[in-house]
Amino acid sequence: MTWTPHITVATVVERHGRYLMVYERVEAGREVYNQPAGHVEAGETLIAAAIRETREETAWEVEIQSLIGVYVYTPPEAGTMTYYRFCFAARALHELDQPLDAGILRAEWLSYADIAAATQQRSPMVQRCIDDHRAGRRYPLDLLCDPVVIV
Repeated sequence: MTWTPHITVATVVERHGRYLMVYERVEAGREVYNQPAGHVEAGETLIAAAIRETREETAWEVEIQSLIGVYVYTPPEAGTMTYYRFCFAARALHELDQPLDAGILRAEWLSYADIAAATQQRSPMVQRCIDDHRAGRRYPLDLLCDPVVIV
């Protein structure tokens, strides 16, 4: 088997004590809560991917403020698939009038207690990212280097 790394991004968007979350349908029709999150596309920076994924999944435009952390997760059923999640703190700017990505059932603002009580979280990274955000973990964005261009 070949080891398969996946680079993903997620945003923790907190406003008035509530967090912007998505309720989505994933593999085998399972419905789960997640932060706005997804895969980085070819040629895309991590920050651009985080902004795009948040907009596509929640219809909210956000400003990325800091890096919360980098997380590694191999789901028990995934075998050789490992996810590297770059999670960002973001500020909500405004809601857009656009449809949500396929598979996203709704975007909603939830309290921490509601999230912590939700047994159907997509992965352990969901709660961990929010807990790290609440603990004040913030790293400057210049920790991430600009893409290297070879000419």
